[in-house]
Amino acid sequence: MSLTDARRCGIVPHRGGVHARQPVPLGFVFRSRSKEEKAPTAKVTADLSKQPRDPEAPKGRPTPKRSEAQGQRRRASSGAPQDRKEAMKRQREARRADLAKQREALASGDERYLPARDKGPVRRFVRDFVDSRFCIAEFFLPLAVVILVLSMVRVAQLQNIALLLWLGVIVLIVVDSIGLSIRLKKQLRERFPNEPKRGAVAYGLMRTLQMRRLRLPKPQVKRGERP
Repeated sequence: MSLTDARRCGIVPHRGGVHARQPVPLGFVFRSRSKEEKAPTAKVTADLSKQPRDPEAPKGRPTPKRSEAQGQRRRASSGAPQDRKEAMKRQREARRADLAKQREALASGDERYLPARDKGPVRRFVRDFVDSRFCIAEFFLPLAVVILVLSMVRVAQLQNIALLLWLGVIVLIVVDSIGLSIRLKKQLRERFPNEPKRGAVAYGLMRTLQMRRLRLPKPQVKRGERP
């Protein structure tokens, strides 16, 4: 072996004639292999980073499937709520709008937006039948206030008068309500023979207990005007 070949193999001759192997640096052994292993990984990472991200995919999340993205676009275009919070908000807004329409209908008598208890031709006829007459029951609250004031006065005669007035008002209201019920039932049988009339008479009697200007829905006929 020549001196040049020995130096290439790491064998260096000493002065005493003994040949020793020179240690090879570790960097020389592992350098090429580590570079070769890291090169494909870096290449794959660079390729992945070059792929365009779907603009609809949230940051840091995987790109949604095509069917999911189409479903989201359809919901957005149709105006459907995206989540539960938005759905609850829309329900509250719709409820407020319905209440506003009901208040307007109670003042104007519009049948389209009246509450369920006031809807229908039967209930409308009952309201008109009651509103076209004088009913003693509608003066019950003012008379009750007057009787209460008289009963609080510490005069025996006034207290007796208040008691008699109280009994008289109750008797008159009962008699008037009975007569009104009989006439109302007769009219309902003649005008609405095939319509359900359950609760219609009680609905009319409850309306007689309210003062005319405070009734809801508002009266649509004048006194003395027959429906």
